[in-house]
Amino acid sequence: MASLGAENTATDQRPKTLADFDPPQKQKLNKFAFACSILASMTSMFLGYDIGVMSGAAIYIKKDLKISDVEVEVLVGIINLYSLFGVAAAGRTSDWIGRRYTIVLAGATFFAGALLMGFATNYAFLMVGRFVAGTGVGYTHMIAPVYTAEVSPASSRGFLIINLYLL
Repeated sequence: MASLGAENTATDQRPKTLADFDPPQKQKLNKFAFACSILASMTSMFLGYDIGVMSGAAIYIKKDLKISDVEVEVLVGIINLYSLFGVAAAGRTSDWIGRRYTIVLAGATFFAGALLMGFATNYAFLMVGRFVAGTGVGYTHMIAPVYTAEVSPASSRGFLIINLYLL
């Protein structure tokens, strides 16, 4: 017992240096994880982009396709309902092909929906384009935070996840 106390006092007696009083160094931000987080957060902007474009284009769509006000309201707002299909399918798809490729698939799906809406000649064709674009939006809202959490180191995970919602 006496020897245990002697060992502790011997190690505690070493002289302290100025470096002993410095605060612990912060870990540097992983640049790869930060870049992946920024790119994943950009996919989450699809919904805002789509709603912004459709609100401006609704005037011209109504005039060109000769649709009623109710049909315009349904056209603009239905993407939120259609995105539920993408959300429901995103988990299984990401398990099958991986998170990164699911984000790529979501971008391609949204792009295909935008092309379909651009070439639409009637209301039904336009709604099919909205469905495809909405599915892509749902994919991104489900997978982007999960992908960012998986890529991020534990020391910066919270910062990078909140980045998704700030952009």
